Amino acid sequence: MLKVFSIIAIVLAVGVAAVLVFALTKPDTFRVERSLAVKAPADAIYPQVADFHRWTAWSPYESRDPAMKRTFGGPAGGKGATYAWDGNNNVGAGRMEILEASGPSKLRIKLDFERPFEGHNTAEFTFVPQGDATLVTWAMYGPAPFLSKLMQVFINMDSMIGKDFEAGLASLKKLTEKH
Repeated sequence: MLKVFSIIAIVLAVGVAAVLVFALTKPDTFRVERSLAVKAPADAIYPQVADFHRWTAWSPYESRDPAMKRTFGGPAGGKGATYAWDGNNNVGAGRMEILEASGPSKLRIKLDFERPFEGHNTAEFTFVPQGDATLVTWAMYGPAPFLSKLMQVFINMDSMIGKDFEAGLASLKKLTEKH
């Protein structure tokens, strides 16, 4: 009987070691990006993103916790504007600060997550005119520490975060397009 338990323990240890080694092969950085053409000029879309107060109208994360606490700081919008949130397990807690506001073409945001996992990333929005439309791209990128690499063994981060970006861009499109 002891031999059976020893074999099970060895198999489990080898399995755990294999997962840990596989996690080490994951990239040291990550990037998730989605784009959508919006039939509106960039200067009509950009203000919706450059002012954190307006995110409640389009961001997919805003409706996940109706009781979420929000704190705004700095200027109303643009460079230096800040937004902190503290909510349930669906949204966690964190802070954003606009680092670059090159309206109406680009917005770069420092994005710090406190929970459920600590993370320090960059979010970026670009707005590229294309005829009577604007190609809006929402990207998030940053370092992938070991815990992130380990999660990537079991969870496809691009699909998970990407579907949220797709939903947010669709809401932004609906909000800014004139029908």
